[in-house]
Amino acid sequence: METTVTDVPESDRFEIRDGQRVLGMAAYQRHGDTLVFTHTEVDPDAGQSGLGSTLVRAALDEVRSRGGSVVPRCSFVAGWIERHPDYADLVADQDR
Repeated sequence: METTVTDVPESDRFEIRDGQRVLGMAAYQRHGDTLVFTHTEVDPDAGQSGLGSTLVRAALDEVRSRGGSVVPRCSFVAGWIERHPDYADLVADQDR
């Protein structure tokens, strides 16, 4: 399985795909340069573990490359950042 993660701003989400098949998504609300992550979902029948982590890491890497910040309202994203403190600098100041 060759997965890719892409920002789909017209749908307010990042998607992880295998070809044309959407395996999961991380929904967000954009507030200027800050993305508020509200929900993450991965297809449990996708047949591969770690898709959620791959999705979140790529989404946060994209936010970092744009010089943005995040508000992790989604429990999955918040937990992922807690387990990977090298991404804590992306969390908007009011939510640290």
